[in-house]
Amino acid sequence: MPYTYKYPRPALTTDALITAQEKNEHFILLIERKFDPFKGYWALPGGFVNMDEELDKACARELLEETGVSVSDLKQFHSFGAIDRDPRGRTVSVVFWSTLNEIIDPAHGDDAANAQWFPLNNLPPMAFDHKQIIEQFCQEKNIG
Repeated sequence: MPYTYKYPRPALTTDALITAQEKNEHFILLIERKFDPFKGYWALPGGFVNMDEELDKACARELLEETGVSVSDLKQFHSFGAIDRDPRGRTVSVVFWSTLNEIIDPAHGDDAANAQWFPLNNLPPMAFDHKQIIEQFCQEKNIG
């Protein structure tokens, strides 16, 4: 019988921060959210971790489901857990990143209405705290 815990717990998600460079410009792969919250806004590909899933595997799965892009060398960036970062409730996200050698044509799927590459210096309206996550990444990696 599974152990039950009487105290509330946060939800756990992973997000993929995938970049590529073309003609000396840096791009990032984003998905347009198909559902609320933030329907119609853009976000890092990602989602909830299954109970039997390692974090990096959950991130790779969500990335593939939402964009059709497969990445095997995801590296952990940071965890983000501000109390109000997700209107659905207390959610902590572990962000993984990878840089591709070339831009791969994405194919949106799952709960993504669209998947598209954007210049890092020209981001669309972003969901959750993903703009701040991208800005922190760029600062720490000296991009842009």
